[in-house]
Order: sequence, then structure tokens, then C-alpha cells
Amino acid sequence: MGQQKIAIFGASGHGRVVADIAVCTGWNVHFYDDAIPEKEMTLGMPYGGNFQNLISNVDQYSAAFVAIGNNRLRLSLQQSLLDAGFYIPTLVHPSSTISRFASIESGTVVMPGAVINAAAHVGCACIINTGASIDHDCLLEDGVHISPGAHLAGIVSVGKCSWIGIGASIRQQVRIGINVTVAAGAVVVKNVEDNATVAGVPAVKMR
Repeated sequence: MGQQKIAIFGASGHGRVVADIAVCTGWNVHFYDDAIPEKEMTLGMPYGGNFQNLISNVDQYSAAFVAIGNNRLRLSLQQSLLDAGFYIPTLVHPSSTISRFASIESGTVVMPGAVINAAAHVGCACIINTGASIDHDCLLEDGVHISPGAHLAGIVSVGKCSWIGIGASIRQQVRIGINVTVAAGAVVVKNVEDNATVAGVPAVKMR
């Protein structure tokens, strides 16, 4: 019996990392991307066309996955794939460390060296990027991106479609609102309201 096929929408840099994780976990990858034909044969893998082509080919794949960096777009496209009848898996790199008591929902990718500790919950279509850490009892809502080397202490909550920048640190029990951007290297020590951008050490709201 051959490998199961997964269609990955998004053939840019993020998509290539996601594809590598899919291959590491036993999938046969086909790419789809709306940039035609520039992405053809990315990583030597077959290219099937644009998003509408993918929707039309639902019967050809065991699963599909959205590998797009934009949080809101990723979440929206995943819902479109679900509505079309696709199965959406989680993709977890073998070198990551995930507690048996953590939970991760569909469409989330966990990249090399990431750590997710006990009683943490990660929602749908999230990105837990390279070397990031999510400590105990954290709650990440759908469409969140935790960038490379970012660290969340215990009991942190992160609202829907928020982005935690590379190397940022979030103090324990802090609440990050919906659609928040935390700048690279920021140290967040108090709650952040919805739709805010914060930066600095300690982080403050940008005007």
C-alpha cells in the first residue's frame, strides 16, 4: 500500500517547511498555490494548481493542509477545505516535545524543537514555530502564530489570530487579546487588549 497523499496549499518558504514535516511523518505531498506557474515543482514535489483546483480534487487526497503565514487567511481557507469535505490533520515534527496531556486541534503545525507542556491547549490552524515553547496550562485560540524562539510561561492565553514575534517572551498568567501583534524580542509582563501591537522590554502599546 502506497503513502497517503496530502495536498498542501501554499508553496512559499513556510509551505516548504510544512511539506518537510509532512514527509517526515509519512505523507506523500502535492503542492497547490495561487501563484501559477512560479511555484511549480517546489522541492521536486508535484504541483496541482490553484485553490479552486484543489477544491475540485477533494477525492484525490487523504488530507489537505493550509500552509499560509497570514493568520486570518489561513483560518478562512482551512474552513473552506473543511466545507469541501477535506480531512485536516495536525502536523508535528518528530523532534518536537509534546506532553501527552496537551491537546492540539486540526490544521496546526508544530515545527522542529518546539515544546508544548502539560494541560496546554492549541487551537485550529495555529503555527508553533521552530524552537518555540508553550508552557503548562496555556490556551491558544484558533489561528495563532508563535514565532521561532518565542516563549510562553504557564497559564498564558493568546486570542484568535494573534501573532507572537520571534524571540518574544510572555510572563505567566498574561492574557493576550484577539488579533494582537507582539513584536520580535518583546517581553510582555501585563495583559494586552484586542487589536493592539506591543513592542519593547517591557512591552508597551505602539501608537
